[in-house]
Amino acid sequence: MKKRIIISLIIILFLFSMSIICQKINKKKDNLEHIKVAEVTHSVFYAPLYVAIEKGYFQDYGLDIELILTPGADKVSAAVLSDDVEIGFCGPESSIYVYNGKEKDYIQSFAGLTKRDGQFIVSRKNIKNFKMEDLIGKEVLAGRKGGMPVLNFENALINSNIDKNEVNINTSVEFSALSGSFIGGQGDFVNLFEPNATKLEKEGYGYVVGSVGMISGEVPYTAFNAKKSYIKNNKETIKNFNKAINEGLKYVKEHDEKDIANAIINQFPDSSINDVTTIVKRYKESDSWLENTFISEKSFKNLEDIMIKANLIKEYVPYKDLIININNE
Repeated sequence: MKKRIIISLIIILFLFSMSIICQKINKKKDNLEHIKVAEVTHSVFYAPLYVAIEKGYFQDYGLDIELILTPGADKVSAAVLSDDVEIGFCGPESSIYVYNGKEKDYIQSFAGLTKRDGQFIVSRKNIKNFKMEDLIGKEVLAGRKGGMPVLNFENALINSNIDKNEVNINTSVEFSALSGSFIGGQGDFVNLFEPNATKLEKEGYGYVVGSVGMISGEVPYTAFNAKKSYIKNNKETIKNFNKAINEGLKYVKEHDEKDIANAIINQFPDSSINDVTTIVKRYKESDSWLENTFISEKSFKNLEDIMIKANLIKEYVPYKDLIININNE
């Protein structure tokens, strides 16, 4: 009888303690500013962002982040402009399109994350010592026209002295449907972010043979953005957001692929820790991430050069209008 009473008391004390802990967690969360972020895709390529979430860096700066998967930079921009989210996360090319569309309250990028393309080229055949010339005369599924993936892929061809017209660049497939279309038999090659490229390879549908980013060069590939009015009226929020991202960038710089993979594995429940570790290693070796959130005028001009070559814009847009380096001023 005494034993039952003691066990019951222990259970009651345990439940009471858990209740107190939960109340403290909820109270802490109640004190945080809730920020919705539309992310263009969910990829290990964005490891510094997920490190900042999983390590609690955003909470340290008073922010509670809700990620909303929003495939397509145009859709991210639409979500930002319509106030469905506070912050967008996609290629800065989208802010150029909005700016050139004469939107009064246009979109500004305030924090960079990646400095080169994060796509890997997946082939149906196992090509040893792959060269960009292997793409000549072949069909490549590359995403939608005008977006960063296609722009950087075309720039990689230019840097390899290949006329893009020599390659059948298929831009008819939605970004989110690339893997499925390739599995279904479309295309000789497909450009994919991780973990999708590794997943396709593991399932026997193709082989990872090359990196677009290593050939295309440095550009502000993905950055965080918001409406001009939001940045102006919420400077502390933007500063704190930047600080959390800088913490994430510092972490991936100072830690190896195993530590980073363990930090972000909860973001990828369908991937094994070994796969995520391998992918992180690829991105570290590709020098994919910025040192800090600063977006340089030189890298932004590189992006505009690519867009002008692709006949997507006719002239340069003012760097100071579209890039706000708040924590680096």
